[in-house]
Amino acid sequence: MAAAARVGQEGHMAPHRPALFLDRDGVINLDKGYVSRVEDFEFIEGAAEAIARFNQRGWYVFVVTNQSGIARNYYTEDDMHALHAWMEARLAEAGARIDRIYHCPFHEEGENPRYRKDSFDRKPKPGMLLRAMADFPVKRESSFLIGDKEADLEAARAAGVAGFLFTGGNLADFAEWTLAGFEDGHRG
Repeated sequence: MAAAARVGQEGHMAPHRPALFLDRDGVINLDKGYVSRVEDFEFIEGAAEAIARFNQRGWYVFVVTNQSGIARNYYTEDDMHALHAWMEARLAEAGARIDRIYHCPFHEEGENPRYRKDSFDRKPKPGMLLRAMADFPVKRESSFLIGDKEADLEAARAAGVAGFLFTGGNLADFAEWTLAGFEDGHRG
């Protein structure tokens, strides 16, 4: 499957492209604590616009999200997948596309034994970013992450990707400002 993502229509290897990595809660949607239901999901201002702009530039857009609420038995993986399908449908209506969502349902103190473990995917570890870069031909040195916590930035650094801290406001404006500084050599 991973190889198929890299091969273009004519059978040639797809060129490497930069990637925008986004945390979910606090970046794409307001972080209300363990958001798992459509009725609790509220997009951050400018989220769809930011994603659409990077789509138009030819960048990959990936979501990398810790979902310890699954390990804590607050909601199920099926609940999360249903929410993500709804989120992606709303983004598509706004002309925005996420190439893949990576999630980590594990937490070493989880209530659910199936998910109670340490994981290389759980930020601040870089597993989700590294998997995205293995699954897609990502141009690492031109890619960056936007997150709202230090753990997001630590994961980006560990994966060899620049990281930028979003503290609120309009995500599209922040992403454009970040890209301009990033291209000028101000790496996160």
